[in-house]
Amino acid sequence: MDLQLNGKIALVVASSSGLGFAAALELAKEGANVMICGRSQDRLDGAVERLKTAVPDAAITSYSVDVTDPDQIEGLIAGVTAVFGGLDILITNAGGPPAGTFDSSSANNWDTAYQLTLMSVVRLVKAALPHLRQSDAASVLTITSISTKQPIPGLLLSNVMRPAVAGLTKTLSQELGAENIRVNSILPGWTATERVDHIFEYRAEQNDTDREVEKAKVTGSIPLKRMARPDEFGRVAAFLASPAASYITGAMIPVDGGSYAGLM
Repeated sequence: MDLQLNGKIALVVASSSGLGFAAALELAKEGANVMICGRSQDRLDGAVERLKTAVPDAAITSYSVDVTDPDQIEGLIAGVTAVFGGLDILITNAGGPPAGTFDSSSANNWDTAYQLTLMSVVRLVKAALPHLRQSDAASVLTITSISTKQPIPGLLLSNVMRPAVAGLTKTLSQELGAENIRVNSILPGWTATERVDHIFEYRAEQNDTDREVEKAKVTGSIPLKRMARPDEFGRVAAFLASPAASYITGAMIPVDGGSYAGLM
């Protein structure tokens, strides 16, 4: 299938590794011009090198940014439009809030999670909208979590903040639909990333077990009996963001191997 991404301009947030990197890679494979971003320029440089190795003729650039800083978000959007001349696709993402319970989460943890997980999306969309309105194939994709449908034990802050992003996504899809700006969310389940490794380490510490025991508990609960590979997530993200998904908006698409057992 041709995703009609050739020459489209995409900004993928928090994409030096993990799910963001996976989405950026698939977009690049499909011919999109891609800007990746993150806090560490060294990690970004390594990610750009890996992307260009995988897709030698891809147009890839990077931008160092802290998405909890409103001024830096404005600079990021100005940066991608200056380099590529516009913006068609915005994929929002952020490293998940730290694992923890209600008792272990401080007021500062709550404030940080709010700024990182929710307000970064609000500010990114706000800054990007004038440019997306100039596109003939505008798309916003929020990377959230299957926790928007089913809370994950030990991830209190994610369980609270991710559904807020889902609510924002759905509302934006309704408000912006008449302008032909599609807004969707992708809900990853357990995927083999560094972030998930940290969660297993946290659970092992809490349960006095080890990482492999905690991993086995999770994979045993998944109908497909394994975690997702990042590329499996990335392909779905690229499709949802692409013109090939032109009649999909306001959707919350799980990529979780069947983990979520609800009907809706």
